[in-house]
Amino acid sequence: MSEDRTAEIAWNRELWAIVNERFTDGAAESMWRRPEVVWGLFAAPERELRVLGDVRGLDVLDLACGTAYFAAWLTRAGARPVALDLSGEQLATARGLQTRLGPGFPLVQGDAERVPLADGRFDLVVSEHGAAAWCDPARWLPEAARLLRPGGRLVFLTNSTLSTLCVPADGGVAGDRLLRGQRETHRVQWPGGGFEFHPSHGEWVRELRAAGFVIEALHEMYAPADGLDHPFYEIVSREWATRWPAEELWVAARA
Repeated sequence: MSEDRTAEIAWNRELWAIVNERFTDGAAESMWRRPEVVWGLFAAPERELRVLGDVRGLDVLDLACGTAYFAAWLTRAGARPVALDLSGEQLATARGLQTRLGPGFPLVQGDAERVPLADGRFDLVVSEHGAAAWCDPARWLPEAARLLRPGGRLVFLTNSTLSTLCVPADGGVAGDRLLRGQRETHRVQWPGGGFEFHPSHGEWVRELRAAGFVIEALHEMYAPADGLDHPFYEIVSREWATRWPAEELWVAARA
């Protein structure tokens, strides 16, 4: 890994320590207590999207898991997850929630671009607003493929390309104008934020294919008409997200 990328990863790790301290604790508990699997800023139910399928008995990796609420949901659904994240602080929050609320499952600190786990260990890799935004797709997608068994599936959620194009240069909520060129979004640092990756659709297709995946679906995610703004992630408003897709949910299979 280059020295520059090492510095970026260290910056992101420090940022998530701050995010964990300021915002995560109460929000994480609320997410852990949810009775079903949902996706994204506006909690789209998995029972409607049906991208995961039956996870009972599957070995699943929650990649760049944050506070590991998704792995908790998967455990209750009958899966055998491992949750991995770069941030020790986020994992400490997850560990505390395991103790207070359950269920228990392995928590691993590690970089999604260099995962310290064995080849072919998992049937499913999931990442909800995790690896896709915070890791280089040329590095984390081959890792996901390495970790999957033949025929295993990758499901990940990230910000929509359009929302990234519409966020002002000084940060804040997306508007109704394109404010940057599409090539500028491959790697972005928001003011006061971390280093993120927001490839175009064409880039995602190329990187997924190069890593050995066959793309099964791309779901463009909107807000429900009667929903609310997210309590602290402000990249899009509910009103904006009823008109344009706020997020993209990709589904792929290892060839």
